[in-house]
Amino acid sequence: MESWGQSNPLISFSRFIHQHCVRLGTHFENSTKQFITLHQQHFYPQSLFSSFIHPKHALAATSTLTPNHVANSLTGTKVYTVSNSNNEFVLISDSPDGAKSIGLLCFRQEDAEAFLSQVRSRKGELRGKARVVPITLDQVYMLKVEGIAFRFLPDPIQIKNALEMRAASNKGGFDGVPVFQSDLLVVKKKNKRYCPVYFSKEDIEKELSLVSRRGPGVSQHIMVGSLEDVLKKMEVSEKNSGWEDLIFIPPGKSHSQHIQEIDA
Repeated sequence: MESWGQSNPLISFSRFIHQHCVRLGTHFENSTKQFITLHQQHFYPQSLFSSFIHPKHALAATSTLTPNHVANSLTGTKVYTVSNSNNEFVLISDSPDGAKSIGLLCFRQEDAEAFLSQVRSRKGELRGKARVVPITLDQVYMLKVEGIAFRFLPDPIQIKNALEMRAASNKGGFDGVPVFQSDLLVVKKKNKRYCPVYFSKEDIEKELSLVSRRGPGVSQHIMVGSLEDVLKKMEVSEKNSGWEDLIFIPPGKSHSQHIQEIDA
């Protein structure tokens, strides 16, 4: 993998993100001081996404979910990073001495393009060779299982949405990649239960408007959490506990469209 060595372009890139996000307001600005990794040790509160856990499932629990099962739930969602001509990740230093390097994964392609500009300006030999490439979250998860560290750069609009929802429920700030869920959207197909989890609040609101007759109040039925915490909870949950029913819906898609594609 191509590393930045002892220089730390994350500082300059963070300044760019700060300038981009400051327009969203001081509250949002304060919440994006740091990027969140898949290795965070926060666990999901018992009350959050509690509708996923059905009592009858718990009785039949046997063993924990496998990495492949967790990875499969992430199939189809793309993030973006920068690679060199050999399709190797361009890494950034994550410590003052440059001893630890990580990959940066952006949920928006335009943020990855900004990262690419930083790469080209600071690492001359990569100027004409580095490029933005997509990688799916299931691939990212399996790389994480192998010990490769990444940091996510969430969509700032979804961070703003998550902060607004937390503020409305009198809760504090928000860390991680926002994901959204509603028990009104749990579906069964071919004797299998699906609990869709969305990366976009706008997507889940659109879905709820189609299935709910509750009018403008559909947002009241949306729960917000972080991708990192949900994955941690899945990793320690047992089979038949309900957490294996989670399926992450790529931005811009409906749950019915995504389920049809993965079952094809």
